[in-house]
Amino acid sequence: MYKKLLNKQKLNIDKNFFYITLILTVVGLIVVADASAPQALNTFNDKYYFLKQQSGWALIGFISMMIVSQINYRIFEKLAIPAFVVSVVFLLGVLIPGIGSKLLGARRWLYIGPISIQPGEFVKLSLAIYLAKVAEKEKQILSYFIPLLLVVILVMLQPDLGTTLVILCIGMSQIFVSGINLLYFLGASVVGILGSAGLILTSTYRRARLMTFLQQSQDPLGRDYHIRQILLALGSGGLLGVGLGQSRQKFLFLPEAATDSVFAIIGEEVGFIGAVIIVSLLFMYIAFAFRIAKNAPDTFSKVLATGIAIWISAQVIFNIGSNVALVPLTGIPLPFFSYGGSALTMLLFSTGILLNISKYEKK
Repeated sequence: MYKKLLNKQKLNIDKNFFYITLILTVVGLIVVADASAPQALNTFNDKYYFLKQQSGWALIGFISMMIVSQINYRIFEKLAIPAFVVSVVFLLGVLIPGIGSKLLGARRWLYIGPISIQPGEFVKLSLAIYLAKVAEKEKQILSYFIPLLLVVILVMLQPDLGTTLVILCIGMSQIFVSGINLLYFLGASVVGILGSAGLILTSTYRRARLMTFLQQSQDPLGRDYHIRQILLALGSGGLLGVGLGQSRQKFLFLPEAATDSVFAIIGEEVGFIGAVIIVSLLFMYIAFAFRIAKNAPDTFSKVLATGIAIWISAQVIFNIGSNVALVPLTGIPLPFFSYGGSALTMLLFSTGILLNISKYEKK
């Protein structure tokens, strides 16, 4: 009788984590509908265009989340190598003219018929799965760093510094949790910091982003325009906001209002209190994810869950940090709230993996 009750207990997903994911997804769709309406009307003559697209991806992501939550997470250990190889091939395809699409000076999208995908979103999960497999098999140190370095180089060639930073956070956190020699970890961290600094200083575009962050009032109509509009939106919101749907900055004043700068629209419309509620919901999601990682039953699930939790945490920190001028603008989407099909689908898919791991967590 005791064994039956124990097995039944183990097969229950973390319902609180599921509910917070559902709430974030629904609220995220409302935010996308609101923030994207002016741009959608101006570009497609349909103010609900982006909402329709995002809703479709949310439905696909939610269905995949429910399916994956019922599939034992161990299957991803078997799929780790082919999934990683496919992701690398996609990253290579993005760099090939005629296959990858160039937009705003960067090659980050692949078009398969009418569908556009962003391989950078897929590689975050595939790398996390691959490194979890490496940790489970207790491979040598180079087995961790070679695939991580390969992915970092390919993403930087797009170029996409924001995604590179998130990938580095995922990889380094998983390597740390794997229990490798601390000297190797510290040495790799120093090399990574110096390499990132070198990439920023040797690139005119990235150097300009850094100078914009350091000197935000030097060129208000030029390179400082984006961050100034963000700060104007947040300042206009005050404590309670100007009202849901009443943002002025989203009417084509604020660049990327529905993607990278969506938190500024949230702050403008619902104010400081509303923004704190949104941040609290995201914090709850991240806290549940880390709890699942902490109670994971084995090395593979623990390292994988840690990678996913760090992935979401890094994106939240970088996005909100850049929107409140604590870090330079990096072009990283805010999980659940920024418009983007690939990002939302992979986020919900990864949540399904965490839900499945939660079934077997140590009590």
